[in-house]
Amino acid sequence: MKKLLLVCVVAFSASLLFSNTASAQQKIGYFDEQQTLLFFPGIGKIDTLMQSYQNDSLRGEFEARVYEFNKADSNFKKDSATMPAKVRELAIKDLTQKRATLVNWQQIGQQMYEAKMEQLLNPYKQKMYEALKLVIAEQKYTYVLNAQALSQYAVPPILDNLGFRVAMKLKLPLPKEVEDAWKAASGGGAAPAGAKK
Repeated sequence: MKKLLLVCVVAFSASLLFSNTASAQQKIGYFDEQQTLLFFPGIGKIDTLMQSYQNDSLRGEFEARVYEFNKADSNFKKDSATMPAKVRELAIKDLTQKRATLVNWQQIGQQMYEAKMEQLLNPYKQKMYEALKLVIAEQKYTYVLNAQALSQYAVPPILDNLGFRVAMKLKLPLPKEVEDAWKAASGGGAAPAGAKK
């Protein structure tokens, strides 16, 4: 039993030694999609477009569905006594579906809103992720973590913020404080491309 325990301890120690050696050669960066999207000029107009979409399209769609339901319900109440059984059954099924749509409209509307938002953000995201792939390859990053997964108690190095590197790669304007922090972290090297002056 003692020999088995000793073998397990030695194996565990060896695995730690090898993992530490291997991790010394790994490079870890972090990336925040939402923060990086904010660097794109013109991205703010999407908020205006989404507000318009919600007020015009989604509200109009809901009002049209309410109108359809009320009309179908009124017709059913008026004609249900004289309807053949099969037609009545189909009318009840149609009313049930229309009612379910109205009851679940908040969720349906939210899904439509998110799909529209994704449609508008997609061109920006495509450019961003193409640049991210290039940055990862050029800088030889082994792992890229989501910035939200990082501990709030440890400040990661700014030079490993791939969002800033992507913005530089795309020549997007960066805030002055980012430019200053980048210069300080890189030892006063060249300002990031695209930084606001």
